[in-house]
Amino acid sequence: MTANIFRSQRLVYRAVEDSPEEEAFLHRITTDIEGFANSNVGLSKPQNKESTKGWRKYLTEKTLISAIFCVTSLTDPESTPEPIGVVTLTGTSPHNAHHRNANISVDVLPSHQRKGYGSEAIQWVLQWGFQMAGLHRIGIESFEYNEGAGRLYERLGFTLEGRKRDYLWFNGEWHDMLGFSMLEDEWRELQKVQKTD
Repeated sequence: MTANIFRSQRLVYRAVEDSPEEEAFLHRITTDIEGFANSNVGLSKPQNKESTKGWRKYLTEKTLISAIFCVTSLTDPESTPEPIGVVTLTGTSPHNAHHRNANISVDVLPSHQRKGYGSEAIQWVLQWGFQMAGLHRIGIESFEYNEGAGRLYERLGFTLEGRKRDYLWFNGEWHDMLGFSMLEDEWRELQKVQKTD
């Protein structure tokens, strides 16, 4: 990791705060219906501010790490970084912590999607999980109808482990849930390859 473990190439990572500005930012993510449908198994319906508060509470109390990722200005390094997404690692229960597994979730504001920020945040949280949290396996899931996510995860080095058939009812059809993972030694090998490139 770099000298500042809460930075990557273009992003800064910070804690989820309890403030009106943070609530407004998180609410923008929960009310992005396309993003919600691509990252959440819950029933697609309008999200109110109370549900956003519940999500914020989950992020701060139930995850191994939840970080707001912010884009920094290349032209003005003194400017305040702009929050554009959330990345989390959700571990297993304390009773099962010895297995050293966790799962990633990532949400990016629509205006910042398809610019590589989600990939950068996933790579950052992989590094944090393997190097700082001592994890052995990190998983991530995607929905069959979100083909771009599956391609992205494989490009980042995740292995498709399997699928839960007809797991999701969405838009009048059944869809599979795809499960991917990366093991700590696989991640370390990827780091060696990237250093030689």
